[in-house]
Amino acid sequence: MSIRDDMLAIGQKAREASRALSAASGTAKADALNALADLLESETEAIRQANAEDLKAAEARGLDKARLQRLTISDKVLGSMIQGCREVAAMSDPVGEIESMVKRPNGMLVGKMRVPLGVIAMIYESRPNATIDAGILCLKAGNAVILRGGSEAFHSNKCLAGLMHRALESAGLPREAVQTPPTTDREAVAELLSLEEYIDVVIPRGGELIRAVTEQARMPVLKHYKGVCHTFVDETADLAKALPVIENAKMQYPSGCNALECLLVHRSVAGEFLPGVAAQLGPKGVSFKACPESLPLLGGYAEGAAPEDWGYEFLDLVMAVRVVADMDEAMEHIARYGSNHTEAILTESQSRAMRFIREVDASLVVANATTRFNDGAQLGLGAEIGISTSKLHAYGPMGVKELTSTKFVLLGDWQIRE
Repeated sequence: MSIRDDMLAIGQKAREASRALSAASGTAKADALNALADLLESETEAIRQANAEDLKAAEARGLDKARLQRLTISDKVLGSMIQGCREVAAMSDPVGEIESMVKRPNGMLVGKMRVPLGVIAMIYESRPNATIDAGILCLKAGNAVILRGGSEAFHSNKCLAGLMHRALESAGLPREAVQTPPTTDREAVAELLSLEEYIDVVIPRGGELIRAVTEQARMPVLKHYKGVCHTFVDETADLAKALPVIENAKMQYPSGCNALECLLVHRSVAGEFLPGVAAQLGPKGVSFKACPESLPLLGGYAEGAAPEDWGYEFLDLVMAVRVVADMDEAMEHIARYGSNHTEAILTESQSRAMRFIREVDASLVVANATTRFNDGAQLGLGAEIGISTSKLHAYGPMGVKELTSTKFVLLGDWQIRE
């Protein structure tokens, strides 16, 4: 069979499975998710072996540090995957919920019922944990999913998809509800993106990947674009509390899309704050791309910022730094260079915090906390399939509810239209 034939067969099977899954009971879906959690625990060695095969090949290909970090299934990552399965299993099932019901003058009841999106194609790189996150969320929301991960994670994703198939079958659900293309050929992506009669929405993750998918896709695209995240340190900020927040935002997981990429500091506190930032982060490996005003305050850990450093997603222990005159200048910088992902303010002023939250446009706007909290699990969603940086039909982390839509329902008493 050709690649086109293979993708067509996958699309057709996914559509058929989506119909069965949309009618599945909440109990069956929860059973499958709990079974998957058990399998992730019992098949740890198989998962590690598959991941080690991918890591060995990736190192031989010269993948950078950030991508290798994303590719690795550490004990912590595996634990989060297991926890995500159990948390999503325990959530209420949104499918079939009636969100509103209004009685019309003629006695009809008109409402909205939450329904699955149908078939979702997820296209992403590295991050094999995204395979589990996407699979469990789509399953809970009653959607079939086609998971097309990057070639660098092929063996890891194949192993994880196999475990999902076993979990689905143990709960009496179709294994075709989760599918992975059997090839790493890029032609497979192009063919998937032409199957608008079988695939309802595609979710790409990664800047360059999003552009390519958006240009080719014949179905709607939910964009998980790059994370150029800023934190503004206001003149009223408690600088002693601000420093560990900045360190966490940059260093806790520097290759994450919610990691801090640009620090904006109010001019009145820059002279006091930035030398401390350099002393705390510099010896730990962080380097700075600094504006002319911040450069002498950051010592030997900094170099002058180039124009392209503003709005750049470093995904590494590199951070741009700029001194601003006030909050208005900070918000202007964010409006120009941000990616609508995550923006934060550190301040002791309630009014400034609320103005920043109200006026800054991002999928998550934070006051007095790290940008690293823009994550489905951290925000109470159990897991996420991605962070939408576009506003239709979701904005921010996409959990179970964001993977459903609504349809109108009408309950009548034999009325006719006059």
